[in-house]
Amino acid sequence: MADPWLALEFGADPAERIAQVGAAHEAFLTAGAATGRVRDVVRRSWERSARLDPEATAPVDLTDDALHSYRAAHPLARVLPLFRDLLGGIAQDGAHLMAVCDAGGRLLWVEGHPGVLRHAERMNFVPGARWDEAHVGTNAPGTALAVDHSVQIFATEHFVRPVQRWTCAAAPIHDPVTGLLLGAVDITGGDHLANPQSLALVRATARAAEAFLAGATPTAPDVPHVAALGRDEAELRVGGRRVRLGRRHSELLVLLVDHPEGRTGEQLGLDLYGDDRLHPVTVRAELSRLRRALGGELLDSRPYRLRGPVRADFRTVTELLERGDPAGALRAYPGPLLPASDAPGVTRLRRLVDGQLRAAVLASADPGLLAAWTATPAGTDDLTAWEALARALPPGAPRRPLAVARARQLAEEYALPRATLLQRRGN
Repeated sequence: MADPWLALEFGADPAERIAQVGAAHEAFLTAGAATGRVRDVVRRSWERSARLDPEATAPVDLTDDALHSYRAAHPLARVLPLFRDLLGGIAQDGAHLMAVCDAGGRLLWVEGHPGVLRHAERMNFVPGARWDEAHVGTNAPGTALAVDHSVQIFATEHFVRPVQRWTCAAAPIHDPVTGLLLGAVDITGGDHLANPQSLALVRATARAAEAFLAGATPTAPDVPHVAALGRDEAELRVGGRRVRLGRRHSELLVLLVDHPEGRTGEQLGLDLYGDDRLHPVTVRAELSRLRRALGGELLDSRPYRLRGPVRADFRTVTELLERGDPAGALRAYPGPLLPASDAPGVTRLRRLVDGQLRAAVLASADPGLLAAWTATPAGTDDLTAWEALARALPPGAPRRPLAVARARQLAEEYALPRATLLQRRGN
């Protein structure tokens, strides 16, 4: 297929495809592995959804005044007239719905013909409901957010059975300044939506929304960006330049990003050397060299602080976690913060970022996220994460024996009793 995000190949019989994928879905629920011709994006989404009840219904966690206030404050509220202009005709034709969700998959607006809306209400496709993969499995808005790409989900490709009479297409929308995921726009209807035009329409609508937001945002100067995750030496990108910093300057820059209010020389000395190695003269000399390396315009003194906004990759991870997007945070995480640094302030910050990301992944119980975490340097020896992955994967899943074996290997290496959590559960 030329476009893997399209549900049907040209000339395919929709009824035949529904039967083929439906049989594969039932086999997956029974054996834990997808057989037959199932698209990769769908198969991977089923694996992420495997712990869900196939009869699950989306929970509604915002209603009435709380929903109204949340929607009014959301950045996509400014784009709602545009969505209505571009998709309003479809939403009122008696066969489709237009929906907009936030970055966590919570539906903000669902609009369309009253008759179609009544049918959608039966599966809780309503404003305030959570349609991320963690709650209802494979579906266009939730999967578009999970993979950060526009996608069609056709009929029996949906993971939960109550949704399998519908077909939908959705595309993610990003903040044009920060690049952070804001949500997704979706059109939902019958099998006839499984065509290139519907996917192209939501893609174009999402791009139009981003262009609208960019035009509504005051033009900002080039914001410096610090990359410090998964590397021993930080890189600063500013004004079209890339500045590679040495180890000590990397530590100082990260500490200053983490403290936008500023730090005194004594505080930075503690952050760099600890209680018994205060070297104020050395710190001042390093800061003077750092100022020259940064171009002389980014660093203020008394207290020492960065001038103006500075973005950083580790801050992107924590912001995504605060938005309730562990999948996005994990995608933005190439590795630990300055892993070779033993500066106390950097070590504390590294543990904080890793700990917050790890806790969010474990809380999700999502096999895809758990597998991705165990593939990181911080997760490869994480016994708890490997046990959680083994529990999250269904019997028969190809990765499950590997997860069980790795968990037992780590338990032996850590000299833990044989009755580990995993073994107590009979796995």
